[in-house]
Amino acid sequence: MFLTLLAVTLLLSAAVAWGVTWMFSTPIERILTRIIADDISKAWLRYMQFATLVVGVSSGVRIHELERYITAPQWMDKDKARIIALTTERWVLEVYRTVIETLQGIAWMLLAFFAVALLAYVIVRLSELKRGSVAVTPSADNAGSGATAP
Repeated sequence: MFLTLLAVTLLLSAAVAWGVTWMFSTPIERILTRIIADDISKAWLRYMQFATLVVGVSSGVRIHELERYITAPQWMDKDKARIIALTTERWVLEVYRTVIETLQGIAWMLLAFFAVALLAYVIVRLSELKRGSVAVTPSADNAGSGATAP
């Protein structure tokens, strides 16, 4: 029964992580293309997809929490320590926890990514504005000196 629970939580967390990865691929691709503006942005997109899957599965499959179904608590007396039984209610609870923990782990990772991406976007935007003002300044000097443009 435990191996079935482990397989179900693994498959469920992988499916949820894949769904979130699919949903956020286009926004992440646009952000990376805007910030990096090079072919390497595609490699970063693949890395972000991989990281989302890894974080989702590792957050959803909580090995330490599942151990209580095969190991009695060590802090209790050996006479009173019992392994928790996998009932239908426990299955429902574990499936719910798997989905929620998967989404929560991915949400934290994406929050960190979007915070760093926002900072990078501001830096890129400021450098573009600075380059734009430098390009405008020489032509403004020529206009003030009486030179005419062809």
